[in-house]
Amino acid sequence: MNQNKLPLFEALQTHANGNPISFHVPGHKYGNLIPEQAKEYYQHLLKLDATELNGLDDLHSPEGAIFEAEKLLAEFYQAKKSFFLINGSTVGNLAMIMAAIGENDTVLIQRNCHKSILNGIHLVKANPVFLGPDYDEDWGVAGGVSVETVKLAIQEFPNAKAIILTYPNYYGMVYELEELIHYAQSKGIPVLVDEAHGAHFAGSRLFPPSAVQLNADLVVQSAHKTLPAMTMGAYLHFNSKLLSEKRVRHFLQILQSSSPSYPIMASLDIARHYLATYSDKDMEYLLQKVNEFRRRLQQIKGIKVLSYHKGLGDPLKVTIQSTTGLSGYELQSMLEGVGVYTEMADPYNVLLVFPLIKANMELSIEEMTAHFEKALQSIPNSLMSKIIPFKKPSISKLALSANQMADRESVSIPLEEATGKICAQLIIPYPPGIPLLFPGEIVRKEDIGNIHLLLQTGARFQGGEHLKYGRLDIFPE
Repeated sequence: MNQNKLPLFEALQTHANGNPISFHVPGHKYGNLIPEQAKEYYQHLLKLDATELNGLDDLHSPEGAIFEAEKLLAEFYQAKKSFFLINGSTVGNLAMIMAAIGENDTVLIQRNCHKSILNGIHLVKANPVFLGPDYDEDWGVAGGVSVETVKLAIQEFPNAKAIILTYPNYYGMVYELEELIHYAQSKGIPVLVDEAHGAHFAGSRLFPPSAVQLNADLVVQSAHKTLPAMTMGAYLHFNSKLLSEKRVRHFLQILQSSSPSYPIMASLDIARHYLATYSDKDMEYLLQKVNEFRRRLQQIKGIKVLSYHKGLGDPLKVTIQSTTGLSGYELQSMLEGVGVYTEMADPYNVLLVFPLIKANMELSIEEMTAHFEKALQSIPNSLMSKIIPFKKPSISKLALSANQMADRESVSIPLEEATGKICAQLIIPYPPGIPLLFPGEIVRKEDIGNIHLLLQTGARFQGGEHLKYGRLDIFPE
């Protein structure tokens, strides 16, 4: 197939150029009813915001432009079947979980997963077994799971219905995924990969390999994170001999909107085209600019630029730390004061996502880094707390099942009294949306220390409404 084609975008473009008269939804009527103050931003985009008209196809039963666009996507990523997602990677994670496991099934899950993975497990009422990730002492973050941990878990739980992994992590770190995939599949266990931050990996051999290329059974990618797709645009790739494509499609039809956004879908078509036409020349230019950016940042007083172990990681992710004791949140706040908005901060780091530029795009690194220099002209000294390792047991289960938790009432107690108790709420520092504590999990002393550190350094939480008052919900024995 011709990867230079843009079947869905071109179909919408042709439709819009025909000056159609709308007696159908949506109600903005191709942008004609937008208030004057919003027209400058919306009017052109909304000409593409159509619905399932003749010639524009149907996401839930594609036969035309969407069918061709998804076929081009599958061909590029070397998947048996690929799907457009218009509800983000979240809907892809939910669909692949529901397609692979059911109630009371045992499922192996990388501990530092996104909250949507836990929500999917909760929906199907499966029994999760958590795999503790390796921990990077210099970065202060959790990475991937080791081959040894996976092998031990499969030996202990040979009847597990699936293993769910996260690759890369939020910071771009990767690990030996190929060996994990081969081992699990050799035991008849399908591998589901949340590759939200790796949609661009297939664009060049200089990126880490994609989980799709490594033959994982199901892979979900957030196209909008690094590719030129609109927010909520994502992909799901099917490559399995162990799972049913029909079940995946079935759950996507249940979970995805029956009124899908055509601008989002067209942007997914555009994002695939952008990556499929990414050349070696583009990659050389990108790496030159990334290296220049990292070099200039490293020269700024008060900043340390972190490097991946053995150079294995995503070059688009640039992680910095303060060398003067500032927390990541404090450093992020200083940058925002001069108009630099970063992807996220944690107690130690600030994460920057570099654009996936091509060789014909002008980008002044000197101008970009000048803002960092301005932000750090006067750096206050601060006493940063010692890094508290994100260490969990290599293999662990919940103390209560979903059905047991449903029958219990929770109570709120002081954090200092929670060690050894069973947590009754999902504690999620956000971003990155990786749960620190799960409902049904026994609270450890290290968990309390991490919560205190996060509170002291300015973290935001989802699901922790009592934390700011120093309290945690638990299930009484």
